[in-house]
Amino acid sequence: MSPQPSNSPSFCVHGHFYQPVREDPLTNEIPEEQGAAPYHDWNERIYAHCYAPNAELGNFERISFNIGPTLFTWLDLHHPETSEMIVTQERRNVERYGVGNAMAQAYHHTILPLARREDKITEVMWGIADFENRFKHTPRGMWLPETAADLQTLEVLADCGIQFTILAPWQAAVDSVDITHPYWVELPNNKRIVVFFYQPELSARISFDPGSTANADDFYNHILLPQFYGAPTDSAPKFVMMASDGELYGHHQPFRDKFLSRLTQYSGDGPRPTFPALWLQQNQPTHTMAIREKTSWSCHHGVLRWSGQCGCTPHGEWKTHLRQALNRIAEVVDAQYLAVVKPLLSDPWQLRHQYIRVLLGQLTLADLVELLVGRRLTEHQIIQLDLLLSAQHERQRMFTSCGWFFEDFDRIEPRNVVAYAAQAVWLTNLATGEDFSQKALGWLRPVESWVSGLRADVVFSERLALTRKFFDRMQPSVWVPG
Repeated sequence: MSPQPSNSPSFCVHGHFYQPVREDPLTNEIPEEQGAAPYHDWNERIYAHCYAPNAELGNFERISFNIGPTLFTWLDLHHPETSEMIVTQERRNVERYGVGNAMAQAYHHTILPLARREDKITEVMWGIADFENRFKHTPRGMWLPETAADLQTLEVLADCGIQFTILAPWQAAVDSVDITHPYWVELPNNKRIVVFFYQPELSARISFDPGSTANADDFYNHILLPQFYGAPTDSAPKFVMMASDGELYGHHQPFRDKFLSRLTQYSGDGPRPTFPALWLQQNQPTHTMAIREKTSWSCHHGVLRWSGQCGCTPHGEWKTHLRQALNRIAEVVDAQYLAVVKPLLSDPWQLRHQYIRVLLGQLTLADLVELLVGRRLTEHQIIQLDLLLSAQHERQRMFTSCGWFFEDFDRIEPRNVVAYAAQAVWLTNLATGEDFSQKALGWLRPVESWVSGLRADVVFSERLALTRKFFDRMQPSVWVPG
């Protein structure tokens, strides 16, 4: 059974499907991960428990969902049949209603309120381009990583044509918000965007309480249905949204994929399943709401979890130092990029925004540059731009949120963001001849694991050594600056 038109009380389950970027920057392959045994890596393990079963059950047709672009790219490469199954299920709703149930996502799962405006634009534009390339239609909504939001982020979404997003109720600027309908958020750029607030209690129960989800019919009748009791606060029908990590459906919680299948195929007389874009086709928000700046769904201290020390993850001093170090590395990488591109383009960032077309295989870099610059550049110039844009790609993914999410630095996720930083520094050096690796080592030195004592400068140095060996072996004369 498919979702239904939404001019009556409706509910929605949103699944946020995402895994940290695990690929080695040199090989772009995921190394074997021992903790994932008997599978090669965690992506494969979660695929077997979650992504494949949910696709086989048809759940991607009946829920609202987003899949992180980097995870979806992995699915395309390793399990194309499942990737196509997901796209096909979403396409049925587009064909049936003119709108789909998939949402886009900012490309690298960056905490956007902590990013500069140009980085926000790149992440949003890359996420939209990846979505359009895969689903063959424009996304109406975008999932913000960790639902982290500020007004500038919402402005960028609106400027890029995004109509709605999903936030936690504590991200509203009032202490109590009626979450049974969405709101307009007025923006400083004289635009506005729709925000859906999910129901936190139901979302927590559907995510973490095995007893509540043992029987989908009982959940519907005794937990979900009472949310619709009482008169609506306006003329619009009530809309109740539950939002959770998609991996909960089968991986973190066994058999939860089957619960989801049963719940979203409800065919009785009560509230029916739908999704935001379909609801907005027949209903419009009637109220406005301001948001709290720099807030998220997984940190009740705003976005401090990804920038410093807070109660979510004790011993977080290393996070402040890591954020500061990577910001400084980004500044130098950007300065070298701008020095080369500014003489060619009045807006050098436009080249980076559009570089996703090269990553997706839609254009060669030479063709993209000619399109933007208005003339064909020399092979030497294209090689230099290729290196600088590859550095920008690594510089973007070194800010993936997973590098700061957990308590300690000595984990694969923080080590990976340092590896991406080392790659960005190395590529910039190849392109320009400017070597600032010693400065980077100094910036990274204060980042230290409180458990093992591992330091980020050691990780950075080891990655640079591996990179030099790799390039010397594979391409001994890749580039001679000048």
